Amino acid sequence: MPAPTSPSSPAPDAIVVGSGPGGASVARELAARGLRVLILEQGSAAPLKGTLVQMARIGAVPGKGAFIHRDASLLVQGINAGGSSSINFATAADPPLARFAAFGIDLAPALQALRAELPIGPLPDALVGPAARRIMQGALALGLDWRKLDKMIRPQLCRPGCWRCVYGCPFGAKWSARDLLDQACGHGAILLDQARATRVLVHNGKAAGVEYMRGGKLEQALAPLVILAGGGVGSPRLLHASGLRARSSSLFTDPVVALMGTVDGLDGGAEVPMAAGLRLDEAGISLADMTLPGPMYQAFTAQAGRFDRLFAHSRTLSVMVKIADQAGGAVGPRWVDKTLHRLDRDKLAEGEAMARAILASCGATHVFKSRHFAAHPGGSVRIGDGVDANLQAGAAGLYVCDASVIPGPWGLPPTLTLLCLGTWLGQRLAR
Repeated sequence: MPAPTSPSSPAPDAIVVGSGPGGASVARELAARGLRVLILEQGSAAPLKGTLVQMARIGAVPGKGAFIHRDASLLVQGINAGGSSSINFATAADPPLARFAAFGIDLAPALQALRAELPIGPLPDALVGPAARRIMQGALALGLDWRKLDKMIRPQLCRPGCWRCVYGCPFGAKWSARDLLDQACGHGAILLDQARATRVLVHNGKAAGVEYMRGGKLEQALAPLVILAGGGVGSPRLLHASGLRARSSSLFTDPVVALMGTVDGLDGGAEVPMAAGLRLDEAGISLADMTLPGPMYQAFTAQAGRFDRLFAHSRTLSVMVKIADQAGGAVGPRWVDKTLHRLDRDKLAEGEAMARAILASCGATHVFKSRHFAAHPGGSVRIGDGVDANLQAGAAGLYVCDASVIPGPWGLPPTLTLLCLGTWLGQRLAR
């Protein structure tokens, strides 16, 4: 992607804070229509290398990309150019169009255009790993509607036996929002990385710009249009700091647990995760295969106290259980807290029973469960309570476009939804 630059005159027409799927898609739409756009990104725009060290810097720095909840669950968000799309599992799910249409937001045209543009589709058989195939066989044997999931991956560039999706694909195979940043910058947008926004500047009830820290200096960028895209944690914090929202906001987190079991004779551990799965939308439960890189598997194993399984990575089947949880807890100025509701625990237990049945069907032994962790923090500035149906928040000319605006319990990979929202908002603002 283009090297980050410094802002120069003339002043921008719009400032986008955050460069994940929501921010990058808004920036591209505005820049393509001739607006001068400044993108502020808190993290680094360095090329993705697919290493554990870089991934940890992006998503595992305590208090920045990683937070421990009161019940010891983990929340992770990607702090880098492209946001969490750089280190996610590259799974695409269509937005629930009716939920947004209820607020007058028609995402269907954007969805149609993005599906035609982006590399979205199920993996070819050659890229479905041995663990995913074994789990699919076990699920189908139980009569479950287990099928391949849409992935945002370029099959021609993807490598069989590779495990780097969640580390940041260095081969250009996995799509990320960095692609849209490239296009925005090609249309004249300016990207500043290592620029941490501290508050929105408001004058006479209207957005006037953003204050940010870069290189140890406090700077200001002025523009009449500001779009916050800092994610389910970052955007509410900016609104808090700007005096535009209460000092804490509730959220959902899409909790996930992994059920793991050992299968003798399996030679796995290096494959694309979430190649196939099952969605029970009415129940708010989804399952999928979830093979993790070795160090992450060992961390999960140690956390569960199953030290006897530390070195069984290549022989382990892992089934993910994810639920749409009740909104609650809070995003505060320096902390995040979200414990599970009883109904959430009941959902996880239902999904866990299904996962255990699948593993038993696969012949797995030594089955154990990880602690739950947060997959997609959001709903913290949701439509109808934080932003209006135009995604405007607290001041004229100030908008929010990220997972924080999702209007209720979710349980879905949000990337494609946020791309649709960003495209919809960018086109409206440009008009």
